[in-house]
Amino acid sequence: MVAFAAFARTAAALAPRAAVVLGSGLGGAAAAFVERAAVPFGAVPGLVPPSVHGHGGTLAVGEWSGMPALLFRGRVHFYEGHPWEVVTGTVRTAAELGARRLVLTNAAGGINPALAPGSLMAIQGHLKLLGPAAWRGLAAGDGPVRPYAARLIEVMGAHERTGGRELLAGLYAALTGPSYETPAEIRALAACGADAVGMSTALEAEAAAALGLEVAAVSCVTNKAAGIGETALDHAEVLTNAALAVDRLGALLGALIRAPY
Repeated sequence: MVAFAAFARTAAALAPRAAVVLGSGLGGAAAAFVERAAVPFGAVPGLVPPSVHGHGGTLAVGEWSGMPALLFRGRVHFYEGHPWEVVTGTVRTAAELGARRLVLTNAAGGINPALAPGSLMAIQGHLKLLGPAAWRGLAAGDGPVRPYAARLIEVMGAHERTGGRELLAGLYAALTGPSYETPAEIRALAACGADAVGMSTALEAEAAAALGLEVAAVSCVTNKAAGIGETALDHAEVLTNAALAVDRLGALLGALIRAPY
């Protein structure tokens, strides 16, 4: 782990207080990030390389909008065959390297009619529908009820209003995947109040909050959920539509990194 030891020394010198996790196809949102050092996930204790296209699989440290930050280019998912300890490895790594704020991003399907492809949604709560294994991640009674920091949701809303936009704060449904949901499942999720659906984020948010990190999360809506849109769902569409929002997302992430700690 020589490569990671050198990376950790660079990170210690920069002292990042924020960490960002970029979801599927969202690498372009880090255009303002100035990299000082990087290491592949496989060289980091507790992390494994992602197998999904659109997840770079590197951990970098540098400056974002002049603020020191950690950047995880991609993540791993339950559907790749990993236990919760591996899925949340980025969270523990961020905390061990000094981060006190975790900003999560994901590509999601839009359930709320107001969320067209290319839209952003601040996550204010989630439905964790990831199966029994996901519930073993935290000891009984330790699970944070509200992992998403209300203060940071307000920061995101204020930032968007400066650009003349309103940012929906909504409910994210986290499912195991890797298959997309059926129209019937989407109707059930809508009845439960879900605004967007994806296959990540919920466990990371809970693990981060349990470690005392301040958490913000943003969904980039890359497609209409099954039965709502008129086109067939595929991962290529996710990556294409993610590119529509990366500039706006990058500016929003900068605002979150700069917000007072």
